[in-house]
Amino acid sequence: MIYLISYLVLINFIAYRSMRRDKRKAITHSQRTPEKRLFLYAALGGSVGSMLGMSVFRHKTRHLSFRLGMPAILVGQLAITLGGFYLLR
Repeated sequence: MIYLISYLVLINFIAYRSMRRDKRKAITHSQRTPEKRLFLYAALGGSVGSMLGMSVFRHKTRHLSFRLGMPAILVGQLAITLGGFYLLR
């Protein structure tokens, strides 16, 4: 269980930092992080970190795919988790 918690903390930290890094690159007109990679971090368990980064840095908040996609990923992850707990009881 400690490995799962450690993984989730790490992937959410990476997702959060990726949003921050991409926002800074957007401001300086540098090479950006591909949107697919931002979604990948969320899909790998970093949806909370991604959504927190979007909110804190006001990044990707105008993109409908991010406004709907990130919460959808989180809901899907919660459904899978709750379903797993239900099946294991």
